[in-house]
Amino acid sequence: MKTKYIIMLAAGFLAAATFNSCKKAEITTFTKIKIPTSSPIQPGNISGFIKGTLVTGETYTVTADVTVKKGDTLYAQPGANVIVKNNSQVNIQGVLKLVGTKDQPVSFNSDSNKPGTWGGFQCDTAQAITIIWTHVDNTGGPDASGSARGTLKVKAAINVDIEDSWFTNGQDDLMALSNGAKVTILRNTISSSGSTDGEGINLKTGVTGTVAYNVIFSQAGSGVKLETSSSKPFPQTEVNVYNNTLVSNGWRRGSAEPGRAVSVGVNAIGHIFNNIIVNDYHGIELFDDGDITHTTYGNNLFYATVDTYADLVDPTLKINIRDGFYPASGLGKPQPTDLISKKIGDKDPLFVKFDGTVAAPNGFPNTNDFHLQSTSPAFSAGNTQYNLDLGAYTSDDKGNKH
Repeated sequence: MKTKYIIMLAAGFLAAATFNSCKKAEITTFTKIKIPTSSPIQPGNISGFIKGTLVTGETYTVTADVTVKKGDTLYAQPGANVIVKNNSQVNIQGVLKLVGTKDQPVSFNSDSNKPGTWGGFQCDTAQAITIIWTHVDNTGGPDASGSARGTLKVKAAINVDIEDSWFTNGQDDLMALSNGAKVTILRNTISSSGSTDGEGINLKTGVTGTVAYNVIFSQAGSGVKLETSSSKPFPQTEVNVYNNTLVSNGWRRGSAEPGRAVSVGVNAIGHIFNNIIVNDYHGIELFDDGDITHTTYGNNLFYATVDTYADLVDPTLKINIRDGFYPASGLGKPQPTDLISKKIGDKDPLFVKFDGTVAAPNGFPNTNDFHLQSTSPAFSAGNTQYNLDLGAYTSDDKGNKH
């Protein structure tokens, strides 16, 4: 059967979808990215305070923690390669701009190329974050207390723009963004992250923006989690979560705290449409402390490749995955526009290649291809305010490029 693939955007261009309300049509803008050439950083070992430009084709080795001070900027040109040793981390107090292209992505990885072996991007007080066409692999190395570090942490009301990038094998939250950050998270692939805990995209305390066209596969906790704060309920977190493909998430914590494809709680608002949700412990969970009155959802596809699966923490507990599409513990209800599988084969999204994985360990290789075969029921089943199709790989030029 023929496969529908997404037309690639010209290299060096940035696509950003902006939503003012879930009731407004999608607006897509294209901005030419100017890659800096000034203040080149010399290749070789780097540590301490840094600023300037990581240059195309050069390799840099981080031998100890590096810090970008407030007012300074660290750029990366397409094809810059960074190897991190000694469990080091990158601290951003100023501006981070990693701007690769499809043909020349930027790369950050540890020297051992093993999960949990460097500290990631600690950006709590950063001024702006842009990560485009970048590989970020094997983060989550332990901090001084022995706790795993998140891959990307921000606690500031800044613009966070993450597009067309790959994140694999982290140990805790992959993205933990809070305190009023304005987020644009588009067309990324997040694979096999979180050890026994950790969300894929964890948005809290007044975060606003868009999470769309992402693939999240085999996350320990939830794929996308929205919360505000029990002690500071306003401003509310409000995020559009649409056209994502969320597969095999939420199993490693077990029944005590199952992960979800998407969860909304603690006075947060979500607008959840056009997602493909397959083999997740729970599908969409709307908690009773979330702002359910203003949360909207529909046109989501739910599928399971097996009838039941054993809980990883308590193997005697057999989980009916279909019962968890809208779990009884939440307030979410099936919508007339949803595609909800009743048995194996019914409403199968027809991925080009999927091995049927339900639960997998941290670092599990993702060899799947979540593009859709031409007869997939996900085509032409979407809420057209977002997209005609469901999932990350759509038949127009807006979806995931991986």
